[in-house]
Amino acid sequence: MHPLSDKSPDRGVTRKPAVMEMAAGADSHYLNSGETAVERNAAGQKVLANTYRLLAMTLLFSGITAMSSAALNLPHPGLIITLVGYFGLLFLVSSLKNSAWGIGAVFALTGFMGYTLGPVLNQYLSLPGGSGIVATAFTVTAVVFTGLSMFARTTSMSFLNAGNFLFIGILTAFLLGLAAVFFEMPGLALAVSGLFVLLMSGLILYETQNILAGGETNYIMATVSLYVAIFNLFTSLLHLLGVLGNDE
Repeated sequence: MHPLSDKSPDRGVTRKPAVMEMAAGADSHYLNSGETAVERNAAGQKVLANTYRLLAMTLLFSGITAMSSAALNLPHPGLIITLVGYFGLLFLVSSLKNSAWGIGAVFALTGFMGYTLGPVLNQYLSLPGGSGIVATAFTVTAVVFTGLSMFARTTSMSFLNAGNFLFIGILTAFLLGLAAVFFEMPGLALAVSGLFVLLMSGLILYETQNILAGGETNYIMATVSLYVAIFNLFTSLLHLLGVLGNDE
């Protein structure tokens, strides 16, 4: 899911959280009993490596489209077009996930997400200290993703049972976010952004372990799941830091 706004953050109206796709099967970590633990681990490591490669390329591509969109001062497409575009492209990725065309669909999705992010970045950059807000959100997002990914790979704790909880939490936060937008409730919107930070952090932990455990074997869908988690984490942090910056 991707949160976006076509309103300036200094007006007290937040960005719009969008729906998040959980990578296939919330609790799909049950493994083929015919595989050995060593085989499962090797397969999971390979999927994770492929996921990180594709994720790095899509993040770079999305960043380029976001910067281009911001530099050209393109208008925000609006909530409806954003949601239709997101879900339409997400459906396309899911349909093509087992073919080479699926990679192209991933770039179409992440490029679209980058385009919608450009106007949001311009809104924050127009604020006093806006460049610092964007830089801080970017840095914190990178540190959180890297730290949680390493923790998920090395800890003895299991987050594999959190799939259903995360799905319900994300759906609830999305609906609350829509209510905050339509009923113009900035306090609720701020709370939703904080909730998204926690949920996306949990999703990174869950999805990383789910890949390693063999629950997600398609690196295209795994890439989409982690990309959207990073995207939501970044935009939620932007909103929180923007509000805190305006209150100072």
